[in-house]
Amino acid sequence: MPLLRSAFIALSKNRSVRGWCEHSRIGRRLSSRFVAGTQIGDALLATQSVNNQGMSVTLDSLGEDVTSELEAREAAETYHQVLDCVAAQTLNANISVKLTQMGLKLSPELAYNITEGLARHAKQKGSFLRIDMEDSSLTQVTLDIVRRVHALPELRGSIGVVIQAYLYRSQGDIEQLLAEGIRVRLCKGAYKEPAEVAFPRKHDVDANFIRLGKMLLDSPVYHGLATHDEAMIAAAKAYATEHNIDPSRFEFQMLYGIRRDLQRQLVNEGYNIRVYVPFGSRWYAYFMRRLAERPANVLFLAKNLFRS
Repeated sequence: MPLLRSAFIALSKNRSVRGWCEHSRIGRRLSSRFVAGTQIGDALLATQSVNNQGMSVTLDSLGEDVTSELEAREAAETYHQVLDCVAAQTLNANISVKLTQMGLKLSPELAYNITEGLARHAKQKGSFLRIDMEDSSLTQVTLDIVRRVHALPELRGSIGVVIQAYLYRSQGDIEQLLAEGIRVRLCKGAYKEPAEVAFPRKHDVDANFIRLGKMLLDSPVYHGLATHDEAMIAAAKAYATEHNIDPSRFEFQMLYGIRRDLQRQLVNEGYNIRVYVPFGSRWYAYFMRRLAERPANVLFLAKNLFRS
């Protein structure tokens, strides 16, 4: 499985394969399990469907590593349109944004300015901005931007961030974020990282996820635990029960198209569920990381590819 995971992560960075997949009929059909569609309207329809099942949504306009300021501002404009549409249709959804799509690698100040503008718009619409975490080389600058926006008195509480349990540094990062009252989405992590910065063994990543999850559950701030791993979910539920933590104080987060049965089960048990709904034509890298995270998805796709 580690070799298969490494192969999918390597493929996620292959521009030639990405170009073919994103423009081929078979590629679009493969991705449809995990991606709501290519247009904002597709994402809104998926959001309404998820809302109708008693779950909230976070919307992700797919894309990363833009090569110009114009691309960054166009990507941000898509999110501004999403915020307006969500408010107009009274949908239960917020937005998730990658900073490399907002120009981070071109200029951290550009990414900050765009992020601040999105946070202001989200607050105006009664929504929330989540900043996704990317590979470990960008962890610190991402946290710096989130903390800088959150420090603005008028934007406090309108922005949150993702922390990845496989990084050694994550406990310290969470301690700082909790001290500042910043909302966290905890996930295991989906990038290939060297052993110098990340736990190489799944057992250790799982143990750290549980440890960090308990820290978040103890916090008065509303956080999200992003996992499809039933052992991680069971550990969180048990800790919440033992410490009289009401289910309304946190949420589980899951990916669009993955473990829908488990999503429905948790809703029926009274837990808050938020579904991460991605959309857009630049879906390839996201799709490959989903296969890397859970190679069983490959078998699922193979079984369903030729079904009508």
